[in-house]
Amino acid sequence: MDQASLLEQLRIERPVQEAPRRATWRWVAAAAVALIAVGVVAYVWLPRAVPIQVAVAEPVSETAAAPSSILDASGYVVARRQATVSAKITGKVVMVGIEEGQRVERDQVIARLDDTNTQAMVAQARAELEQSKANLAAAEIAFGNAKPTFERNEKQFVRAVISAQTFDTAKASYDAARTGLTVAARAVEVAQARLALAERNLDDTVVRAPFAGIVTVKAAQEGEMVSPMSAGGGFTRTGIGTIVDMSSLEVEVDVSENFINRVVPQQPVTVRLNAYPDWTVPARVIAIIPTADRAKATVKVRVSLDVADERILPEMGARVAFLDAVDGAAGPATRTTSAQRPVLVPKESVQVDGDTGVVFVVADGGVERRTVRLGAQSAAGQVVLAGLTAGTRLARGDLGSLADGSRVRVQE
Repeated sequence: MDQASLLEQLRIERPVQEAPRRATWRWVAAAAVALIAVGVVAYVWLPRAVPIQVAVAEPVSETAAAPSSILDASGYVVARRQATVSAKITGKVVMVGIEEGQRVERDQVIARLDDTNTQAMVAQARAELEQSKANLAAAEIAFGNAKPTFERNEKQFVRAVISAQTFDTAKASYDAARTGLTVAARAVEVAQARLALAERNLDDTVVRAPFAGIVTVKAAQEGEMVSPMSAGGGFTRTGIGTIVDMSSLEVEVDVSENFINRVVPQQPVTVRLNAYPDWTVPARVIAIIPTADRAKATVKVRVSLDVADERILPEMGARVAFLDAVDGAAGPATRTTSAQRPVLVPKESVQVDGDTGVVFVVADGGVERRTVRLGAQSAAGQVVLAGLTAGTRLARGDLGSLADGSRVRVQE
């Protein structure tokens, strides 16, 4: 065998298709990576269907819808008649006859101050009055003695029996006695006035209730000093206690000036206390205070309560619903027309914002954000006065994850 044949036998033969197969696998791997990347991008950026539950708006009868709420506002229960009772003079408290929650009547004694000094002043004034009366009696006697002497001397002087000097002396004595009588009488009047003042000061040591009501605050205790003026020291009280006339309770609400045109005097309203949310109290608008708060852009409205109940307490929070009166008290602009029949929807389907709200209408696999006008709210649901029709499908539940145009998936 020659050398060329040996070299030919040592040659390694490679498959012809190896290079194309390697190139094909590379393309397959690149395509798989691209598909995965597109899937990740689509999962991150494309909107996903939000699972929701659906409710249907139901029609509300005219009887159930009237009168309906045209405006809601929050406020507080206040007492139009309340007083922090204080003594008219400065003194030390020796007796306090009230406790929180106690009912007191008009002119009932609720406290007493130390009256030892005023008792002494009264005794002094009475003694001065007696002395003045004694001086008046002496002046009357002196005048009674001087008068006949002067009259006799006057007659004798006319007949020229006595001299002019004697007559002048008798006249001077008479005038002095008459003047002394007048001064003594005025001194008695002064003493009587001084006695009346001392007795008034003595009466001021007794603190009485100005009107009938309930004691809400007991401010003073026995042994403390009270003063009607601002306390000069840290241990001087300015009042005995606070009395509230529970028959004068009413509700004050701040209504946005944008909606104050919906409120009129004598308009019927309903009040719900925060402490008793299921209890509806009938009420009526007393007055609209003719001034606005520029800081809050609100107008204060006074509302009277048609019922008196011991559960209603001052400073309680309240929610007031102004009703669309059947007799047109709220004005024709606020009436619900036949084209805007009210509907009833679940509370979970509405995002409430004052007298308006937001709902999400379900249609074609998505939702539409819609603003509606709200009416009264009850255990059955929320009344919608305008913006929805009966049969409309609404999203209910957690509405915070929804936006206008969101894709949704209905859950049974």
